[in-house]
Amino acid sequence: MAEAIFAGGCFWCTEAVFKQLDGVLSVESGYIGGSVENPDYKSVCSGTTGHAEAIRIGFDPDVIGYADLLDIHFATHDPTQLNRQGNDIGTQYRSAIFPLDDEQRTEAEAAIMRAQADWPAPIVSTIEGPATWYPAEDYHQDYWDGEGQRNPYCLAVIPPKLAKLKKGFAEKLVS
Repeated sequence: MAEAIFAGGCFWCTEAVFKQLDGVLSVESGYIGGSVENPDYKSVCSGTTGHAEAIRIGFDPDVIGYADLLDIHFATHDPTQLNRQGNDIGTQYRSAIFPLDDEQRTEAEAAIMRAQADWPAPIVSTIEGPATWYPAEDYHQDYWDGEGQRNPYCLAVIPPKLAKLKKGFAEKLVS
């Protein structure tokens, strides 16, 4: 199993996208890229810890590649918004990639170049790290599959992301 760590706004919303993909074995919501040890949701949401809400994806590289995950990441959130996604504003909602080695860093740089062709504004996603991963509290895990489908915010944000995923990457979805 290989891992990838991406930040693209609210982790509830990004988790819902990547859980739909064939070859994705796990998706964990968490915090990364800040200066405070063992952050919690309240402190991260305050914007004072420097952490991003992010997801850690466990995947089978024989089924889905890191480059595919990067392309899906860029297609299902707006990487041109600095420190925000829609109404979620602050550095905790930044668009960022946290490569786990030099090969992932090189692939992330190439993915930004590929994605720029699809966006009319400059991509502001950052490539960060190395950084320590902190899992989010249990109630944030698998959020869309439970509470999220009753949450008005999630109902407004997640279905359009899933529609983009289905339209652009149908061959990558779990059948």
